[in-house]
Amino acid sequence: MGFDSRVIFLLFGGSKLPQLAKALGQSKKAFKEGLSEGEAEEQEKRRSDRPAIHQPRSQRLMMKLCLKKRARRARLRVAEGDIPAERK
Repeated sequence: MGFDSRVIFLLFGGSKLPQLAKALGQSKKAFKEGLSEGEAEEQEKRRSDRPAIHQPRSQRLMMKLCLKKRARRARLRVAEGDIPAERK
């Protein structure tokens, strides 16, 4: 570590080292912010793409009722003859 720091000191000089350290710190901070933004976007995407099992119970019940109503209407249409024979 000592050898590396001496080489850097010789290459950049004493006056440039604080500027270099500041630039490295800012780069590190920007990198971490970018990572956290990416993770937040991914978590939001996962939340929006979750399956129906994770929906609140009231939403699941409403979906079941709608499907039952559709099935009942379809059965009535078939019984009344509203649907052609080839589709039965």
